[in-house]
Amino acid sequence: MLGRLNHVAIVVPDLAAATALYRDTMGATVSEAVDQPAHGVTTVFIELPNTKIELLHPLGENSPVAAFLAKNPSGGMHHVCYEVEDIDAAVAQVTAGGMRVLGDGKPRIGAHGKPVVFLHPKDACGTLVELEQV
Repeated sequence: MLGRLNHVAIVVPDLAAATALYRDTMGATVSEAVDQPAHGVTTVFIELPNTKIELLHPLGENSPVAAFLAKNPSGGMHHVCYEVEDIDAAVAQVTAGGMRVLGDGKPRIGAHGKPVVFLHPKDACGTLVELEQV
């Protein structure tokens, strides 16, 4: 079911500084910052030869990553995203195996414009997992 690793998401307290670190210090190709109001975050993607890094910064007071930053003021790894061919089949498989899908359990459109779901970290070895249909 799982395809390739699509990205690793890192919550950052200062998006401009993190972007500069990856672009200027480490020489990576970095996207423009994009506000994602439906998700309460601003994203920047760092392109790597084999995957991407997604920088996440809170957008608004009700951002889901604001609580993460409150607990981790320096930021840190937030989730990993794996590609799947069929999001509905993936949801059926993981829920049949006892995993919980966060929210209402239905896919929604993610930052790449594709259907995504998040799996409860307690069911995935303590890691928040995003599945994205490719």
